[in-house]
Amino acid sequence: MVLEMKVPSPGESITEVEIAEWLVADGDYVEKDQAIAEVDSDKATLELPAEESGIITLKAEVGDAVAVGEVVCLIDTSAPRPDGAAPQAEKKAEPKKEEPKAEPKKAEPKKETYASGAPSPAAKKILDEKGIAPSSVAGTGRDGRITKEDAVQAVPSMGTPTGGNRGETRSKLSMLRRKVAERLVAAKNETAMLTTFNEVDMSAIFELRSQYKDEFKDRHGVSLGFMSFFTKAVIRALQMYPAVNSMIDGKEMITYDFCDISIAVSGPKGLMVPVIRNAENLTFRGIEAEVKRLALRAREGEITVDEMTGGTFTITNGGVFGSMLSTPIINPPQSGILGMHNIVDRAIVRDGAIAIAPVMYVALSYDHRIIDGKESVGFLVAVKEALESPEELLMDNNVKKALEL
Repeated sequence: MVLEMKVPSPGESITEVEIAEWLVADGDYVEKDQAIAEVDSDKATLELPAEESGIITLKAEVGDAVAVGEVVCLIDTSAPRPDGAAPQAEKKAEPKKEEPKAEPKKAEPKKETYASGAPSPAAKKILDEKGIAPSSVAGTGRDGRITKEDAVQAVPSMGTPTGGNRGETRSKLSMLRRKVAERLVAAKNETAMLTTFNEVDMSAIFELRSQYKDEFKDRHGVSLGFMSFFTKAVIRALQMYPAVNSMIDGKEMITYDFCDISIAVSGPKGLMVPVIRNAENLTFRGIEAEVKRLALRAREGEITVDEMTGGTFTITNGGVFGSMLSTPIINPPQSGILGMHNIVDRAIVRDGAIAIAPVMYVALSYDHRIIDGKESVGFLVAVKEALESPEELLMDNNVKKALEL
């Protein structure tokens, strides 16, 4: 019996996928549930498992866009397992034996003569001192040879490459990367995006983490990072300025009474934005555990479409890559995104005196169509206040209770 394997639907609104990689070759014997291919949708990369055991015949090539429901391979379930072939779980890749290569015949060196355009010894010395390749000089001597006078008059090129590598590589963008590109361009073209900036003195958070991070990790099994403080600060600010937790739908504005916080994560196939659902109901421990879970799934390519769908506001952290300042692009249809950056010791004024403090620049990009300057600036100031006074504004003056210690 020959089974037709069709592309399953990865999620709502997805009509086609792209074959990113075949994990088996045409004619291989595959086991049921063995991963046979990786397919890209415009939201994630998914593995395609074999539906039955048998000999596989591929019907699509790497890079092909195939519609959901289209046949991508055939599996002959009646074919016997090849003699000596172990099930997939027991197979071990054998190293390829390379056949000895025949040594190429050495070409005899070609003797240059002055008549062939080679420089004279004196001319060669001058050209070497100037860093000029002989091939770039037109000789005026007999039969085109380069004379000493030619070398003296030769001028080094001020922009023309002289022998460096000029290669290039062309590769096809994945469906996920193409979709990200489309969304970024759409966000720039279809929103009135504006960015406002502020700076945050991170001293209070540094002190809290230094004092409680070991106890927190021992108790909960996750680290006390910066993301939980920023998520808590963002939730407080969204509740104070609900317009930032809104989005446009045609001629209407939808304002949410819950906070689904998207977090930007760099994955193997590009930027992923999984969502922390109802983050307003989570504790510091709950936020850190969810951030760790989603980040691991994204980096291992296991994140699902459902885990990246929705979100009412996004937090992105360019600081992990060393970014000092940036203008993050809105994640449509959301109306706001907060950009975190690196933390650097800077001189600040505290109580009328110069002090050194760990400072982070933060940026809020927002859709000016529904968020005015008052709301955007007020929102970012609220985030700054909460991060600089976390014990009072985020922990209700009870650190132990807030951290569940």
